[in-house]
Amino acid sequence: MDDGFGQGGPMRRRSACVPAPAPGSGFAGFRFPPDVIMVTVRWSLRYGLSYRDVEELLAERGIEVDHVTIDRWVQRFPPLLIEAARPCRHAPGDRWFVDETYLKIAGRWVDLYRAIDQFGQVIDVLVAQKRDMAATPRFVTRALEQGPRPTEVSTDRAPAYPRVLEELLPAAHHVMELDASNPIEADHGRLTSRL
Repeated sequence: MDDGFGQGGPMRRRSACVPAPAPGSGFAGFRFPPDVIMVTVRWSLRYGLSYRDVEELLAERGIEVDHVTIDRWVQRFPPLLIEAARPCRHAPGDRWFVDETYLKIAGRWVDLYRAIDQFGQVIDVLVAQKRDMAATPRFVTRALEQGPRPTEVSTDRAPAYPRVLEELLPAAHHVMELDASNPIEADHGRLTSRL
């Protein structure tokens, strides 16, 4: 398996899309090559490794980087990764799982609305100060701007969803069965463990 530095066997690709290279100006003034920084940030974010674990993996490959430097890279470079990967993003699927959770941002509890498709791809995210009848339609309207309309939407039994979905997506089948929102609940778990 390729480790990202050209060592090992051939790497299997999931799709034929090749992400656009990150703009070089974002890496100006850094001692390490952009490839090392990008792989380091990707390992940290994708695999949930601690910065010390990533420091150890790099050291095994002869690259000495302090875990504090890795922390700074992870704070700075994800927007460049997002932009570079945007051309490879798939169109949203036709089955959506919508739910809200809460998390603490800068010491304040906020509600986080999220939608994913049947493939686990994030459709949209909205941070709201409170869960109410104004935030729910705002979130669904924003999610609909991301691509084709879904044919099925699974939610929990929150009272705001039936009215909002009937108004904004009258043709979509609304599923509110007990375990219907398990995919989004599992996705929330992965998100909160990273945070």
